Amino acid sequence: MEIYEELVARGLIAQVTDEKEIRELINGGKARFYIGFDCTADSLTAGHFMALTLMKRLQAAGNRPIALIGGGTTMIGDPSGRTDMRKMLTREDIDHNAACFRKQMEKFIDFGEGKAIMVNNADWLLNLNYVELLREVGAEFSVNNMLRAECYKKRMAEGLTFFEFNYMIMQSYDFYHLFQHYGCNMQFGGDDQWSNMLGGTELIRRKLHKDAYAMTITLLTDSNGNKMGKTAGNAVWLDPNKTSPYDFYQYWRNVGDADVMKCIRMLTFLPLDQIAEMDTWKDQKLNEAKAILAYELTKMVHGEAEAKKAEDAARALFGGGGDAAHMPTTHLTEADLTDGRIDIVSLLVKSGLCASRGDARRNVEQGGVSANDAKVTDIGACFGMDALRAGVTLRRGKKNYNRVVLD
Repeated sequence: MEIYEELVARGLIAQVTDEKEIRELINGGKARFYIGFDCTADSLTAGHFMALTLMKRLQAAGNRPIALIGGGTTMIGDPSGRTDMRKMLTREDIDHNAACFRKQMEKFIDFGEGKAIMVNNADWLLNLNYVELLREVGAEFSVNNMLRAECYKKRMAEGLTFFEFNYMIMQSYDFYHLFQHYGCNMQFGGDDQWSNMLGGTELIRRKLHKDAYAMTITLLTDSNGNKMGKTAGNAVWLDPNKTSPYDFYQYWRNVGDADVMKCIRMLTFLPLDQIAEMDTWKDQKLNEAKAILAYELTKMVHGEAEAKKAEDAARALFGGGGDAAHMPTTHLTEADLTDGRIDIVSLLVKSGLCASRGDARRNVEQGGVSANDAKVTDIGACFGMDALRAGVTLRRGKKNYNRVVLD
């Protein structure tokens, strides 16, 4: 099976401009393609998995990726799917975030000599003369067509600013510039980016009278239509300092039954024939599939050693005989204690299982907390030095664990 057909079989492709030409370019290893990453945070998230694994697949087939860091477009902010305007970052913040992105991308993409390249659109967008841009590019865009674009619809209801309205033109100019200066002939993105991507391909065709192509990939959503890669309203980060390897593993271990095979097919590099066999798994075997998904993705992001530790910790916590030494652990000192003791509310907050003391009290009072497998219902419950030195395993809800140890 060639790479384009594999992408189709994995359910990755949402829309393309010219399927025959795109198939020939990709299968022939002749696509020089870009995917853009606006650096609104100092870490990529699990939501970027689709793009990163796509780049990895296509590079392995001989195509050349261009990772476009949006140092310029981040200063505007993509309105796609938004009901409010994004926070405006400083140039220093953006440059720092871009450096963090590269380190994480290097786990997926080979940036060696003659391989993938990384560019920053701040290098050309921030030097543009506004009047010249309007004359060169602005005349090619119909405001009527722009207002019909999906990427603006949600913001239109709240009040789309002229500031954000320029984002489509900026993204289109990126492709126009990359086509001319880097030989980029194809762009990829999530299917919510379709309108912006068409703007770029049409700009090249009208201005340069040459062919350029666009393809969108299916956004990873759960069975309820929610974007995956988030938990309790927070992003699942690729940076281990923001989401630990264990928490990352547990996020994927806990995906819904209806979503696990879709995630395996779209995100992992397991062979399709193996996945087809797993498609027949039901009931308890689905838990095995979830463990495979979690292990494969954690290995990809954090390395095999960390994936094994996370797997062992999960088995220890959930009765599979794993190594409890690898479960998430919070280390206390005597300075954290009062008269040699600490209360359950403080432990829940210090361990990160609860966001605040109020949150901790509610969880205890509602019967959602246990310590060493014994339910704790008294918010005044305390633990002494001997118990803490031996280690106290806290649980909030069914799947949130942390071991607290006094050093």
